[in-house]
Amino acid sequence: MPTHVLAEAHGDEAGALLAFLEAQRGGLRRAVLGLTDAEASRRPSAGELSLAGLVKHVAQTEQGWIETAQERPHSIERTPETWHLSFQLVEDESLAGMLAFWEKVARRTEEFIRSLPSLNDTFPLPEAPWFPPQARQSMRWLMLHLIEETARHAGHADILRESLDGKTAFALVDEERAARQG
Repeated sequence: MPTHVLAEAHGDEAGALLAFLEAQRGGLRRAVLGLTDAEASRRPSAGELSLAGLVKHVAQTEQGWIETAQERPHSIERTPETWHLSFQLVEDESLAGMLAFWEKVARRTEEFIRSLPSLNDTFPLPEAPWFPPQARQSMRWLMLHLIEETARHAGHADILRESLDGKTAFALVDEERAARQG
């Protein structure tokens, strides 16, 4: 990991989990630093993944999980026929728009997690062949799952960015730091 996650306030487990989630989000955001929509939409590997698609997918996935935990209907419904659309910019979507959307999702995630009486609170998992029937998970599990999901795709993003222009995560950390100080 090219950045250090700052320690949470003593005993603030929710804060620690949110900080680690934000660190993984930062890795993915840095991977698109300075790219145009066209560059971020390129697919430099043998697969179908693009950096813009990863940003969109992770933002929509985080939103979907928070809505699941809140036991609300999903704002964006995906079917097997539309699943691929969660990995690509379509119509008037842009990388900047996806990053702004993700920022709002991140704020809502933090507000929701901070509002919980306990990370031991549970929610029902959706019906799916990969989940046990009538399973419930804790909000702690939710946060760990979001960290896992985001980290997995941040790793994909590192590979894609390096394939595009040779920039590594460490170089992008330095660029981001220089931009903040400049």
